[in-house]
Amino acid sequence: MAVAKGQLRADVAQIEPDLVAWRRHLHQHPELSFQEHETTAFIEATLKGFGPLEVSRPTKTGVVARLVGPKPGPVVAIRADIDALPIQEENSFPFRSENPGAMHACGHDGHTTMLLGAAKVLAAHRDRLHGEVRFIFQHAEEQLPGGAEELVQSGVMDGVDRVIGAHMEPGLPVGTFALKAGAVTAAPDSFTIVIMGLGGHAADPHRAVDPVAIGVQVVSNLQMIVARNTDPQQSLVLSVTRFTAGTADNIIPGSVELGGTVRSFNPEVRQGIPGLMERIVRGVTEAHGASYQFRYLHGYRPVINDQTVTALVRKTLDETFGAQAVVEGAPLMAGEDFSAYQTKAPGCFYQVGSGNVAEGITYPLHHPRFTLDEAALPVGVLAFVSCISDWLKMEEGA
Repeated sequence: MAVAKGQLRADVAQIEPDLVAWRRHLHQHPELSFQEHETTAFIEATLKGFGPLEVSRPTKTGVVARLVGPKPGPVVAIRADIDALPIQEENSFPFRSENPGAMHACGHDGHTTMLLGAAKVLAAHRDRLHGEVRFIFQHAEEQLPGGAEELVQSGVMDGVDRVIGAHMEPGLPVGTFALKAGAVTAAPDSFTIVIMGLGGHAADPHRAVDPVAIGVQVVSNLQMIVARNTDPQQSLVLSVTRFTAGTADNIIPGSVELGGTVRSFNPEVRQGIPGLMERIVRGVTEAHGASYQFRYLHGYRPVINDQTVTALVRKTLDETFGAQAVVEGAPLMAGEDFSAYQTKAPGCFYQVGSGNVAEGITYPLHHPRFTLDEAALPVGVLAFVSCISDWLKMEEGA
């Protein structure tokens, strides 16, 4: 018989003060992608205090802990991202960021805390595990090429049978979850376009080749890819988010630079976008006597949840929290490098409700006033440990 959910609830409730303390420490000391040195040291030291964990540093700022049970069984990995965003925090609570220009505005402090909590609870039940749990604390989710790929290449997923991960969601109330099989997050690609014209005096535009006017046409025509070149049943976003030009009101610049992002789920759609974009840029610039440079950067793969693993997660969440606590998720156009782990093992990435309207905890991810309801932390821990209990046959009294 698996460990009773009541016992796991009691174990999680007992460490709630730790969860709050860990989360506030992490929130107060955020570090940007590939710079998470103090964060990694804190995680490593905390894990080593839990007892029977094999803790390693496969990358400079990533930590992996292995919990190997005494009996054979599957190997399950749980992943949390640990990096912060380059945002100046605008919250006023005592544990706000002490690092100027860095903030945990995407809930990674919560993700890290939940995984630490799961490691502590499960380490106390090591003798009941049939198999192995790998706790992956991943650096650099927020910046390409991402830390997941680096960790996968280091071998952290070797022998793993399934992988799960979770993300805080302020749009869901505490105590609820959202998950779905299939496409969950999009491939977040980016692009840069430089249009070279001929600068001159703004009073004599006929003597110049105006890259600003040409750039405006490029932006407008790029929207035709979504409107007229893509099957309307295929989700696609193409957003120009940068347009840099000029130094003075009376000078036509010699060049402009455009940049933005493309989001898609379908690999075939994704593959065709760069060619369509460059065809439009080439046509518009040639029509007006300008030239161009075009660079397209492929980002993370889309996160595609495995049908079987997602069904197992849903079953555990239903039994642990009640079916009313679990809602069907919707595909998100945001990007996530959790997809790198799914190239090695089937996995499920789901959302944990962290919002609280009554407390004003409603700001979206990546907002300078984002925060999370700390009551979500034990909920997330219980979800992790319940999945492990169900899958690794943690036996009562073993």
